[in-house]
Amino acid sequence: MSKINVKIGNLELKNPVMTASGTFGYGVEFADFVPLEEIGGIIVKGTTLHPRQGNDYPRMAETPQGMLNCVGLQNKGVDYFCRNIYPTIKDIDTQFIVNVSGSSPDDYAECARRIDALERINAIELNISCPNVKDGGMAFGVTCQGAAGVVKAVRKAYGKTLIVKLSPNVTSITDIAKAVEAEGADSVSLINTLMGTSIDIERRRFNLSIGTGGLSGPCVKPVALRMVYQVAKAVKIPVIGLGGISSAEDAIEFLMAGATAVEIGTANFIDPAITKKVKDGIAEWLDRHNIEDIHDIINVL
Repeated sequence: MSKINVKIGNLELKNPVMTASGTFGYGVEFADFVPLEEIGGIIVKGTTLHPRQGNDYPRMAETPQGMLNCVGLQNKGVDYFCRNIYPTIKDIDTQFIVNVSGSSPDDYAECARRIDALERINAIELNISCPNVKDGGMAFGVTCQGAAGVVKAVRKAYGKTLIVKLSPNVTSITDIAKAVEAEGADSVSLINTLMGTSIDIERRRFNLSIGTGGLSGPCVKPVALRMVYQVAKAVKIPVIGLGGISSAEDAIEFLMAGATAVEIGTANFIDPAITKKVKDGIAEWLDRHNIEDIHDIINVL
């Protein structure tokens, strides 16, 4: 049996398959469909310092080979997570990672500090695609300075494994990756959603309440794969790949392009057991090709 365990910073994963934030709830919602302990890591929905109501409906729209969403980080805040969600997940035998969002570096840092106190949460993933309210709504992750500023603030407040989720809506994603690496990121995950829109021509209006949203699903995979390859060549920290993964073959492509682990997002809505199928499929592929350790196919291009 091939070895499929990997390591992200100090975070030990029994296999490289994780769930993407916002597509798997807090994990327990999927317990009837897939053994949670067989997933390498579960990244819970975006968490902010204060509760957020999210955007008005409609928040989701189907597209050919993908979907658009503008949920808007609806959540009950980090204190609610610590009091009510953490006790329900802390004894499940897998790694739980909290996706942290904010509207200022101080918000990010304080949210991370409160999560740092949770013994069984060994990593956070920073969503730096959030709008910076002090900079006219521009996302932190679209400039090196903005991305580095958030990571620097969080690194001072948070001592465990720090993953930074990168936006693809930039001129050079490698420059952003190097900027967050320099400020202490232990890993980068990419890509977050691509910006897109959809129009109802009969009603002559957008299909999403705020006009635009994040595009995900199989249609973004070639872009994600290219960016993972570029970033893996540019940084020394582990890269986590995501974007359109819906099979073991997709995941193996990302591993070969340089990803140490992968996240599955939109495919969870189509098949709630897809994470286990991808994990099993990777192991079967390695065995079939007489590869004893998954690291032998990571970053081989």
